[in-house]
This record gives sequence, structure tokens and C-alpha cells, in this order.
Amino acid sequence: MPPRYEAILRVDHAVDHPAGRVDHTAGGVENRTPLRLAVAQPRCVALDVAANARAHAAAVRAARARVVVFPELSLTGYELDAPVVSVDDPLLVPLIEACAETGTWALVGAPVVGDHIAMLAVTGDGVSVAYRKMWLGDAEARRFRPGNAPAVLTVDGWRLGLAICKDTGVAAHAARTAALGIDGYVAGVLESARDAAVIDQRARRVATAHGSWVAVASFAGSTGGGYPEAAGRSGIWQPDGEVYARAGADPGGWITVSIG
Repeated sequence: MPPRYEAILRVDHAVDHPAGRVDHTAGGVENRTPLRLAVAQPRCVALDVAANARAHAAAVRAARARVVVFPELSLTGYELDAPVVSVDDPLLVPLIEACAETGTWALVGAPVVGDHIAMLAVTGDGVSVAYRKMWLGDAEARRFRPGNAPAVLTVDGWRLGLAICKDTGVAAHAARTAALGIDGYVAGVLESARDAAVIDQRARRVATAHGSWVAVASFAGSTGGGYPEAAGRSGIWQPDGEVYARAGADPGGWITVSIG
């Protein structure tokens, strides 16, 4: 029998909250169990949600983590003309089943109705839109609309601020997200291999500015939009800005760590 978990999930969307760290747990921060957190970079097939959902499911089973973060637009690839993915799309059932088996929250990338570039939260109970990207690239803005508020996902008392790619390079995004009270800042991104250093620079800046863990799932392999070679090298950074663990550049990798 797979382990059973108490389903504790809340997504807070807000424009402004008072700054400062707050104890959001029932028993106090010191009583929280460590969080098994993973970042994954599965191989992606352009526009093939069914194949990509199966690859995500395999990554969830391999990572055996409470939360697994995936790259930007991981369910479709960085194909800016991709159809939107519905939260009740039956093609996502294999991923839902994997999350049910492992007790995982999978944070996956997809275009959603609106039009928005989004982060979906997938659990054994189904799929919801957790966050909509706030800062868009120029090509993205020709189709998509920006989200209007930061978001924080609460899992087992751990508060995880959500971000997608360009958001991570905008200081105001991290500041507004941190003002909601966060323990970690998790992002799905896409960078070219030649710009791989950007991922590390941004992660260090967010970690040290806000004293939080940072987890970045970075697209690996090739995808549309002029990315024949994506950076990969997904990683997790400590609150002091030092790299705690990092994946390689090739698709198919993941890392899992226990924080807390």
C-alpha cells in the first residue's frame, strides 16, 4: 500500500500582505516534519500532452517526494501556439494516479484558459490552477495575458511561493511573494544552454534577499520558441544562496532533497 498523507493545501493569492515571517502552522514551525522537495526535468514531446503527462508521472514515482516541481510549460513544451490544457483533461489521469500513489503535489507547467502561462497543482484528488505567470516575455505577450497576483502554496505547513521563468528575474515579484510569508520559492523555468548561469544568479539573489529555500525546475532538451538546447541543471538552493543539489543538463533527470 502506498503511504497515506493528510491533504493540506492552500493557495493564497494576494496583491499586498504585511511583510515578515509568520508561523502559519498549527503546532509551530519547530514541530513541522521535513519536506521532501524535488525538481524534475523530464523529456518533453512538443504538443503531446498525453506523452508528457506519462513522463511527468514517471518522474513523480521516481522522485518519491511530497512536492515535485516541473519546468515552464512542461506539459506542452514551449510552443506558444499550444492549445490550453484543461484542469479536467482526461490526458492528465496518469499523472493524477501517480500523485495518488506517492502522496505528491506535482507543480506542472501549461497554458490555461485566459490565456495564461500557468503552474498547475496536481494531486491524487485532481488538478487546479495554482499560479499564473505575472511577467511575460515579448513573444509570450503577443498571445498570453499576465497574472495579476503572486501566490503561495501551503503543503504540510510549508509555505511555497510560486514563480514561472521571467518572474524570477524581477525583484518585485520575489518581494511581493515573500511578503505573503514563505519558507521556499519554487519556479518552473526555461533558459537556453548558453544562459544557464542566469538560473543560478537569480536563485542566489532570491534566496539571500528573502532568507528562503529556492527550488528551480529548468527545462532540458529542445523545445520551440528558439530553444534547440535548453539549459537543464535544475537545482535547489539554501537560504544562504549556496547550491544544495543540482541535476545535470540532460533531460530525464531529477533531484530530491529533504529540507527543514
